[in-house]
Amino acid sequence: MAIGDSFEVTVGGVDGISYVDTGMYGTAEYGAVYVVEGEDPAIVDSGIGTNYGAILDGLAERGIAPEDLATIALTHVHLDHAGGAGYLAEACPNADVVVHERGARHLVDPSRLVAGTKQAVGDQWEFYADPKPIPEDRIREVTGGDTVDLGDRVLRIHHTPGHAPHQVVFEESDESVVFTADAAGIYVPELDSVRQTTPPPNFDLEQCLADLHTIRDCDPAVLCYAHFGPAATDDRLAEYADALTEWVGAVERKRDELGDDDAVIEYFGEHTSMVETWGERKGTAEERMNTRGVLTYLDSRTA
Repeated sequence: MAIGDSFEVTVGGVDGISYVDTGMYGTAEYGAVYVVEGEDPAIVDSGIGTNYGAILDGLAERGIAPEDLATIALTHVHLDHAGGAGYLAEACPNADVVVHERGARHLVDPSRLVAGTKQAVGDQWEFYADPKPIPEDRIREVTGGDTVDLGDRVLRIHHTPGHAPHQVVFEESDESVVFTADAAGIYVPELDSVRQTTPPPNFDLEQCLADLHTIRDCDPAVLCYAHFGPAATDDRLAEYADALTEWVGAVERKRDELGDDDAVIEYFGEHTSMVETWGERKGTAEERMNTRGVLTYLDSRTA
């Protein structure tokens, strides 16, 4: 697999769904945008904005012209999922941008989202493109229980706010697929395992565990991870529940031991195992960000 390449989802006999490796943060097998073919084609998420041309190329590979794209379905408005939406909406003039009602205002005016992202990702901001505002009349606000009609397919929306209050997952029941956003963690194909994603400021362990039950109730055969790629469901949801709980416990114990949050952040950044997979810069930055998210959660729990 290489950055910019497009691949069919073949797990579980899924038909008519593919994904593009967007090369997020200059890292292969980290960021995926899904193309859902059909009468009214859609994409799920939009990437970071920098390599949105690769998504247009992925559509072309599936015979979908920009003017034929009907929906840009955003799982949430964090910029690694929604940063390219304005660029793609501009290039695909007939596409509605679907987003949870709590995130819509950030697509119209992304300034606060940009500020928060810069604070969360630090010097990784250099990998981002400044998001383009989206006109209000191009945005369709949704919430849990709503559906997106794609003609011969339907995406059912489930609200999963543990990672962010504006996060949803999309269920395509005919193909037994759930597009998991960040609600089921990060799938690492090279390791065939799932890892935590717990960024500040909204990570909530109990709600994240409840969100896993929401996905489980859909009974999907295949999980399409935004980070990264499709995988058979098998025991992935239970694996992630254990991984999240163990991760939060590890950060809490290290805080008790060191008594200094900066030292805790540096400890986990220096001891992450993901350097070999994602490279030193991304692996270290990811672990530091996730540690900050857990520390923020622990503070909110005792407030």
